[in-house]
Order: sequence, then C-alpha cells, then structure tokens
Amino acid sequence: MLGLQEYLQSYRSDPAIKIVEWEKQEGLVEVPSRDLPEVLTYCLAMWPRLMWLTHVVNDERQLGNGFCIYLVLHFPGKDFSLTLVAKGIESNFPTLASIYPALNWSEREVQDLFGLQAVGHPDPRSLVLHPGWPKGFHPLRKDYKAGKESKEFKRAPLVFPEMLGDGIFQVPVGPIHAGIIEPGHFRFYTIGEAVLHLEAQLFFTHKGIEKLIEGKSIQEGLRIIERVCGVCTVSHALAYCEAVEKLANLEVSRSVLLWRTILAELERVYNHVGDIGNMCAGVGFALGNANGSQCKERLQRLNLEFFGHRFLRGAVVPGGIKSIPSPKASEAILNRLLELSHDFEEWIPMLLTHDGYRQRAVTTGVLKLEDALNFGVTGPAARASGIPNDWRELHAHLCYPELKVKSMTEQEGDCWSRLTVRVKETRESFRFLHTLLSEGMKKPEPEIERLKLFSDHKFHAWQPAWGCVESPRGTDVVWLMLDEEAKIYRCRVRSASYANWPVVPLTVPGNIVPDFPLINKSFELCYSCCDR
Repeated sequence: MLGLQEYLQSYRSDPAIKIVEWEKQEGLVEVPSRDLPEVLTYCLAMWPRLMWLTHVVNDERQLGNGFCIYLVLHFPGKDFSLTLVAKGIESNFPTLASIYPALNWSEREVQDLFGLQAVGHPDPRSLVLHPGWPKGFHPLRKDYKAGKESKEFKRAPLVFPEMLGDGIFQVPVGPIHAGIIEPGHFRFYTIGEAVLHLEAQLFFTHKGIEKLIEGKSIQEGLRIIERVCGVCTVSHALAYCEAVEKLANLEVSRSVLLWRTILAELERVYNHVGDIGNMCAGVGFALGNANGSQCKERLQRLNLEFFGHRFLRGAVVPGGIKSIPSPKASEAILNRLLELSHDFEEWIPMLLTHDGYRQRAVTTGVLKLEDALNFGVTGPAARASGIPNDWRELHAHLCYPELKVKSMTEQEGDCWSRLTVRVKETRESFRFLHTLLSEGMKKPEPEIERLKLFSDHKFHAWQPAWGCVESPRGTDVVWLMLDEEAKIYRCRVRSASYANWPVVPLTVPGNIVPDFPLINKSFELCYSCCDR
C-alpha cells in the first residue's frame, strides 16, 4: 500500500492530511471533509473493486471535534483496511454518494438522524424517518433528549414517484405481508405483468438500536447486538467482540478461535439450507421447500442441544466463548453433521436438475457486475455476480486461513447463480466443520467465561475500533467507540442486508410481477438488521 501512503503524504491541503496510524493491515488517516471526495475518487480509480465496510457519523462536539465522519474501506488483494476520518463538521459535508453510490443510503440516514446536510447528494429524500416526524427531530445527536418529539409524531402518507402513461399501473405490496416476515413496502410500476420500475420503502421496524446502546456497558451492549438480527446472531456478536478486543489489546486463544469458527460455520450452514428452501417457496416448489425447511430445523435443533439456543445466542462473549463442548460432544456434533451432509446431497440434485425450477430462476433477477461494484454489494449476491469478496478469504481471521477458503463465484448474477453459490458454500461449510470438529475432539478444554473479566479491564477510550465477520448474507461490521468509563459512546451496525437492499429494486425491471418472490428470496435479506 505504499502507493496510497505516498499519495496521502504528498496531498496538498490546508489543514494537511494526517496519517495517524499505518500498520500492516490497518490505517487511520485524518482528512479535511472537503478533500474526502478527491481522496475517495483516487482510491476507486486505483482499486476499482474497493470495498466499503462501514460509514459512521459520530457526534464528538463534547470532545471538541464537532461532528466526525469515519469511512472504513478495504482493499481486496492487499489485506489492508483504511479508515478516513473527517473532523470538525458543523452542519454539512460534501456528498460521496455521487462518486460511490454504495454510500447513498448511509448519507441519507445521516441527514435524518444527525441533521447534517450531504451537499450535492443525488437523492436527498428522507430514508429512516417516515413522513410525520417533526422538523428538527435528529435522535443520534448527543444533545437529543427523548420525549416530546415522539409524542408530536403525526402519521402521514408515504410519497412515491409518479409514472404516467397508457396502460401503466401501480401495484402496492405491503408493508404487511401474508406470511410472518417483517414489514416492507414495495410499489411496482407495471404494464400488464411486466415490471418497469420498483420502489422499496423499508425502515418500518427501525428500533433505534444505535441510540439505545449509548451509555451501556460492554456486557449490556452484547445483549443488544445479539438481538439486532435473529439469524445472524453469531456474526453480529463476533463483529462486536472483535471491536471490543481491539480496544482491549486482547488476543484470544487458539481454542476460542477454533470454536468461534465452528459457531460461524454452523450459523452459515443452517441459514444457507433454509435460504435454498425459501427460494423454492418463491416459485411454489413445495418439495424443495420442505427439504430445505426440514434440514434447517434439524440443524437448529443441533444448535439447541449442544449450545443451548437454536440461533446460537449467548455462545460468543468478549475474550472467549461461553463454553466449549467436550470431546465426546464434539464427536456427536460431527456425526450428526455427517448425517445431515449426506441428507443434503440426496435432495439437492433433485433441485438442481428440475427443469421447471431452472426455467423460473435462470436469467431472472440479474444483478449486473457494474451495479454490484457501485453499490458495494456483499456476500452470495456479490459472488453470484463474479465478485470474489468473501471476508473469510480476504482477511486473515479466526481459523479461516488454515481452511484455505476460496470465494465461490458465479458470473451470471441471476437467481440461479445465487442459488448455486449457496449450494457450493453449504458443501464447503460441511467440509470445514468436519475439519474443525476433528480438531475439537482432540483438545479438551474447560469451560471458558471471559465476560466477567472485562469489568476491571483497561480499554482505549475515545478511539474507534471495528470488527468484521462474513455472515451468511455477507460482511457484517460493528464500529465501536468507548468513553473513559468503558461505556459505549457510539456503536454503528452495518449489516450485509443494509448494504444489499438498495440493489434489489435494480434487479426487478424487465421481469414479471410473479418473479418478485423468487428474486427477493434469492437475496434473502433481513429487514430487522437493515432497519435496526
């Protein structure tokens, strides 16, 4: 990364760009906010497959820093991540969304929750705050006091773009759906069944988690972070714990790394087989759906039996894991997984060779490579469009370097490709679990409970740290800053679903309305961790 370092050092600016930290894998650079667009333009020009990990605005006025922007970027192929920090922002900042559309939503969210203006933003509409909130309601400012503003909320109708012409219809779907999924509104503009345009309105379940977690202890924060999303409990907890451990300069043991990797892969495999079944439900393929649902249920019962929770909640704690199964239990887990792996290989060929299913999935809901790059798409959705951005391969963490993870990619970017990626990754996860559990059977360890040790631990106050984990849907990132009492000053959750939802409407035009359930389920995004 010498080229980037030399560029930043030679950049002429007043005040000057300041390289605060530049380690082997991470850098922290202070950049005047007005220079952020030019610096980001350079990075994108030199590294077209640059990944954004998170975009954070923090109210640091009480520290004398004004409002601050933290933009965390990763450079694939270099295993290097860079945080660009812009301090001293008062009321506005130059938009980056016109350069890098992946930041569109994040900057709109900043306008809603902090009241800062993204100057030149291509789509400055409100994102999180639905119509009806009073003017001046910006709850993530530190001087915001909960109370009268929420009482002043007056329900108002959502506003959508108009599309006029002979034969054009609007088909509203949601926010309440026929099943048990969370609320989201989708408005289709159609001629007959052909979709011309799709508008998606989310954030009906915005819970204010990032405000709720302020002032909480590390232990209290973990309980909240684990509940951001049910099906990515381990991923969010791991990302949070990684950030905490950075602030504590703590390295975890080999046994902890081993079992954290096992937990992450158990979460991936039960999600993937469930998602495969859900894609079958999207086209009314009942047998495929039943097989996927049955396999997922058996995996979740395994989670409950050996780790105490169907969604593996409570298994990961800062500095360790709650408990390590005995060698005998490890052998029992492995035997059960071998049985489930064999079962998976019995029913998945039926799905992959089903002509009716292929006809519905091939060429449907195509996510173009250009759109995937521009919007910073992650996970199976990105890999199905030819982008090998599996964080397990890109960045050396947990036990993944030893497993020699390779990104499972397809090139067509359609529903069939997203299915194929999940099938390949499920097979790999079963193989990884066989290797990991075989090691777990040889090394008995006593129960490890590290959470209580953190009450007297020393942390770096007022410093940013982040953790990143490859969830079943892609990279989940938790950004964290603690105060001098080790209480949470700011926590930003950027889930894979948050990164991927903006591209879903881009994949629908040109298809027909009945294709949308399949397209939507092929991304299998979460409302809860997107809305937070």
